[in-house]
Amino acid sequence: MKNIAILGSTGSIGTQALEVIEANPALFQVSVLTAQSNVDLLIAQALKFSPKIVVIGDESKYQILKAALKITSIEVKAGIEALVEVVVLPELETVLTALVGFAGLKPTIAAIKAGKHIALANKETLVVAGELITALAKQYNVNILPVDSEHSAIFQCLTGEINPIEKIYLTASGGPFRGKNIEFLSEVTKQQALRHPNWVMGAKITIDSASLMNKGLEVIEAKWLFNLDVKQIDVIVHPQSIIHSIVQFEDGSMKAQMGLPDMKLPIQYALAYPNRIKNDLKRFNFLDYPSLTFEQADMKTFRNLALAFVALEKAGNMPCIVNAANEVVVAEFLNERIGFLQMSEVIETCMAKLDFMKTPSFEDYFETDKQTRIFAKQLVTNI
Repeated sequence: MKNIAILGSTGSIGTQALEVIEANPALFQVSVLTAQSNVDLLIAQALKFSPKIVVIGDESKYQILKAALKITSIEVKAGIEALVEVVVLPELETVLTALVGFAGLKPTIAAIKAGKHIALANKETLVVAGELITALAKQYNVNILPVDSEHSAIFQCLTGEINPIEKIYLTASGGPFRGKNIEFLSEVTKQQALRHPNWVMGAKITIDSASLMNKGLEVIEAKWLFNLDVKQIDVIVHPQSIIHSIVQFEDGSMKAQMGLPDMKLPIQYALAYPNRIKNDLKRFNFLDYPSLTFEQADMKTFRNLALAFVALEKAGNMPCIVNAANEVVVAEFLNERIGFLQMSEVIETCMAKLDFMKTPSFEDYFETDKQTRIFAKQLVTNI
């Protein structure tokens, strides 16, 4: 039985991970659950799964959580630093990092140094500090198991392979605005952007999908997960979201991982790796999808994807700048203080104006993140 910590248990990935665990009680045990602010759901999860420790990031919710769990033996902690403390528990084998954004970096590093395998649903960790994270994972002999459907697909295609990759294709649904022009995007609302055609996800990642920044972040993540050059990574729009990604080998042959869009499958694969476990998820029927189509990604209209490729090419702290600026503008867009297209404008200005470092240290990443957020918020205020 694997002991699991779920960082971000009340979000979309976290709740689906708990469904996978509940369906396989002989295989998985929940030892740690954490949430940022959704204390009511965290309480319900704790009472149901009886972890050893729960953590609430928002310290103002600590007393509520403590009072609700006082009749149990569950230890209650609060604050960001508590995340770093709990991931090093000796009994833990796997840490599922489903936190949103830059917040996932510190606990992921702590877990790796403690020898825990990482089921990674927090792509920003590799976007911001991919070189550092992958070096640490190698040093501590830790697996980084991708939970993103696209990276899980690549990982599954490579399992058992000894041949080098020629190229990978990350597939993208195109989001709710596939095929739309600049004029249309200049008028879109938050409500429109939150209606994804194929996937049910959290607000931040749904907006990223609408702007194609999610795919841009995945491009950067793929570079570090699979040790690729920029030229080995391509993005292709596949509206049906059945082929989750493709690997092309040196002889021209290709492997694709396919299936109905359901995040429980990549979650389950990461938690159970190297085994596959039986489930009752709906099966794919080819006759329901007589046509699978593909299109070139429109990087002229959806600037965020192009900016991510620029950041990856430049490397250093540039992906960190892109990630921090994007987190700011997405929050501002969700609060209706900035337009959809203005998100790309702010990100591009941050890339042009902030200090570039070719070989940043661990501390430099945190300073870059801090300064980028300050500058991006100033830009939004001046719009």
